[in-house]
Amino acid sequence: MPVIIQRAPLPSLVNRLMEPRRFVQVVAGPRQVGKTTLVQQALAALARAPQGHGLAQHSVSADAPGAQPATWLATQWEVARALAGQAGACLLVIDEVQKIPNWTDTLKRLWDEDTAAARDIRVVVLGSAPLLIAKGLTESLAGRFEITRLGHWRFAEMREAFDMTLEECVFFGTYPGAATLIRDPVRWAAYVRDALVESTLSKDVLQMTQVQKPALLRRVLDLACHYSGQMLSYQKMLGQLDDAGNTTTLAHYLHLLESAGMACGLQKYMGQVVRQRASSPKLQVFNNALLGSVAVVSGDTLASLKQQPERWGRMVESAVGAELLARHVNHQSTHPCIHYWNDGQREVDYVLQQGPDLFALEVKSGVQARNVSGLAAFCAMHPTARPLILGTGGLPLETWFAG
Repeated sequence: MPVIIQRAPLPSLVNRLMEPRRFVQVVAGPRQVGKTTLVQQALAALARAPQGHGLAQHSVSADAPGAQPATWLATQWEVARALAGQAGACLLVIDEVQKIPNWTDTLKRLWDEDTAAARDIRVVVLGSAPLLIAKGLTESLAGRFEITRLGHWRFAEMREAFDMTLEECVFFGTYPGAATLIRDPVRWAAYVRDALVESTLSKDVLQMTQVQKPALLRRVLDLACHYSGQMLSYQKMLGQLDDAGNTTTLAHYLHLLESAGMACGLQKYMGQVVRQRASSPKLQVFNNALLGSVAVVSGDTLASLKQQPERWGRMVESAVGAELLARHVNHQSTHPCIHYWNDGQREVDYVLQQGPDLFALEVKSGVQARNVSGLAAFCAMHPTARPLILGTGGLPLETWFAG
C-alpha cells in the first residue's frame, strides 16, 4: 500500500486556514500533483485543532455531474452562508474552479458581499489551469487572495510513498497516479499520454486559452520531450516544425506549456539580466514521465536505455532539471531562477540563483567524470558562484535528489 504523503506546503496552508478570515486561499498547480489531497489533509488538521471547532465545512467540485456553472457557484455559496448562520463560520472549498465561466467576477461579488455583511465565509479554491487562474486572479481579485503553489512530486516523495528507486524515477518520472503501473510500461505510457498529457493539453490549455495552431503546440511539446535538458535555438525549432510561424509564436507556446506545468525553455544566465529569446533556450520538461512515455512508445525500456550512456545521461540531466523546478515551485517561488550557461564549447548544465547565493551545477552520470572546464570558466567569471558536480566525481546523485 502506498504511504500517505504530506507535501511541503501543507503546514503553511493549515496555518492560513486557522487565521481569521482575510484572503481567498488559492491552491494552484498541474494535474495529478495532489491539490485535492492537500486540501483534504488541511481540512482534517483544521477539524482536529481548537481553532477549527465551530467552523462548518462545505466542499464541492465544479467538475461534478450536474453542476450548472451559470448559477452553480452562487448556489454553493448560499449553502455555505446557511451553514455559517448555524455554526458561526463556514469554510467553503471549490475544486476545479477554472471550469466555471467568469468565476472570478462571481467570487469577487460574493466575497465582497460577505465582507460588507461581516459574514465569516472562508474560501479555498483549487484549479488545474495555473495560467487561467493567475490571469483571473490578477484581473478580478487583486488584493483578495493568497496562492499556494503545488508542483510536481520529488524523488524523495516517490521513494517514500511507492518505494521507487532513483533510476525508476529518472525513467518513469514522478506522477503519483502512474507509479503503480510502472511494472507494465506499455500500460503506464498509455496512462501518462491519455490521462495526463492529453488531458492537460485539451482541458487546461486549449479550452482555457486562445491557441491559433493547436497542432503546433503539440509539436512544441514533442520537441521538449525529445530535447529536454538540451539547448535548442528558436531557429532550429523553426526548421523542425511545419507551419511554425516565428520565434514569438514558439516562445508564447513554450510559455503556455510552462504555465500548465509541462515544459519550459530555460534562459541563459547573464548575471542580473536574463535576455528573453535572445539566447537559445534549454528545453526542460517538468516531469520526466513525458520523456519515459516517449521512450516506451519507441520500444525502449529502462534496462535498454541504461546501456546507452549518451541517452541515459541526457535523461538523468533532464531529471535534475525537473527536480530543481519541483523544489522551487513547492517552496512558493513564482518564477524559479533556474538557468543554464555556455560560452562556445564550455557550458554549465544548470545555474541556480537562490537569494544572494549562486550555484553552478554540472551533472555527470557516466562511469568516468567528463570535462568540467565549463564549471571552471563560469566560476572564474562569477567568483561568488558555488560549483557542484552531481554524480561521477562529485556528490552522489541519490544523495542530492534525496536532499
